[in-house]
Amino acid sequence: MLDMPELPAIVAPPPPGRGVFCNRTLNLRAIRAVGFDMDYTLVHYDVDAWERRAYAYLKQKLQDQGWPVDDLEFPAGFAVRGLAIDTHLGNLVKADRFGYVKRACHGMRRLEFDEQRTAYGRQLADMSDPRWVFLNTFFSLSEASMYAQLVERLDARRFGKRALGYADLWQKVHDALDSAHAEGRLKSEIVAAPTDYVVLDEDLPATLTDLRQAGKRLLLVTNSDWAFTQAMMSHALDRYLPAGVGWRCLFDLVIVSARKPEFFSGRAAAFQLVSDDGLLRASPEGALPLGPGIYVGGNAALVEASLGLAGSEVLFLGDHLYTDVRVSKDVRRWRTGLIVRELEQEQADVATKQHQQDRLDELMAEKAQVEFEQAHLRLRLQRTERTPASSRTAAARLESRIGRLRSRIERLDEEIGPLALAVGQIFNQTWGPLMSAGADRSYLARQLEESADIYMSRVSNLLYQTPFAYLRAPRSRMPHDLPLERGDD
Repeated sequence: MLDMPELPAIVAPPPPGRGVFCNRTLNLRAIRAVGFDMDYTLVHYDVDAWERRAYAYLKQKLQDQGWPVDDLEFPAGFAVRGLAIDTHLGNLVKADRFGYVKRACHGMRRLEFDEQRTAYGRQLADMSDPRWVFLNTFFSLSEASMYAQLVERLDARRFGKRALGYADLWQKVHDALDSAHAEGRLKSEIVAAPTDYVVLDEDLPATLTDLRQAGKRLLLVTNSDWAFTQAMMSHALDRYLPAGVGWRCLFDLVIVSARKPEFFSGRAAAFQLVSDDGLLRASPEGALPLGPGIYVGGNAALVEASLGLAGSEVLFLGDHLYTDVRVSKDVRRWRTGLIVRELEQEQADVATKQHQQDRLDELMAEKAQVEFEQAHLRLRLQRTERTPASSRTAAARLESRIGRLRSRIERLDEEIGPLALAVGQIFNQTWGPLMSAGADRSYLARQLEESADIYMSRVSNLLYQTPFAYLRAPRSRMPHDLPLERGDD
């Protein structure tokens, strides 16, 4: 047999944070259509810039209603995705995958350990309970920040004669932001100056082109209206396409004002957009099949029937855990991908603190061994003390050894404390890593594992995988599992 020459590497590995991470094995060759949300999926925004302006409009609404908000400023970086608002106690919390609260703030102030234990020692964060509001999306950050600030003012009795509880306060803030968005001024401002808000991705057009040329049908399904969609997609994509080729040429179907999540479960009629000024043509009895083009409304069942696809042949990518990912999987059995842009920052932060994490792991392993030894010595001491023939000398020796181990643990803790604090502030100083809560996975991570087959920081990460990749989930381990020397991937 002839030896084949070794082929050179075709591409370098993706940069940190640009990987495609797999929860359930996904063969991209079996995918016949790829659907995309738009906002924070195909088109990324400067989160601080967007939410700062949303906060300003929310503040103006509250000012108009006579609320004491004149001197408030947007606290950039305070709220993050994956937190939950406890509308009973006026807290923002971060829960682990089981619902145990690991960090909490009342207003803007982080609760001390004893305060947190008193509030949540026996209380799980159950996101199915209306008491809790889970922050699924970047669009929640401005109202969560305003709510935290107003909780402090409610506690200080700065609302005059208004009879408000923490739940009432949340509803007022939420309604005010909805009202501000309904007016459309923020989106008009973004359309007028997209360079101030849109974060461009020059790899995106090549990614979409590769998928299309590999035979995938491409779908855009967004809750945004046509005017905003046209403006954002043109700004984000047209500059990278050949002259005379616009972004619409990349997609077989474009559905705007989709009203997700009802899009996946409902039977709403589809109206075809026949001119850029918004002229619509109704389909007979609300159904076609849909041909190539732009539609307002419609539903996922109609899309499947129009394209002749079964649910598992469609991969849908979006940034909203519930609206984009969970419902499309539960109702349509589409394959799913979550866009988690924060991964890039978090991976970069992890790289800068990897030496601290490694040292922390070493110290924690040493502490566990010392504690194990100390526990056995205490048991021997206990047995010695209850034996009539025991020797005071033997007991004294055991107590001395236990004392030395206790001193060793204290010295370890002195080094572990600052390291744990530094590592715990990766990504966000208040809330820590996005996917972690204490030593466990966060509630957000659990939801991601349950609903998303794959996840990545941006759609263009698929460029590093190609449309022909076979994405394999890593072997899942229980705490008792031993590492395998082979076949562990």
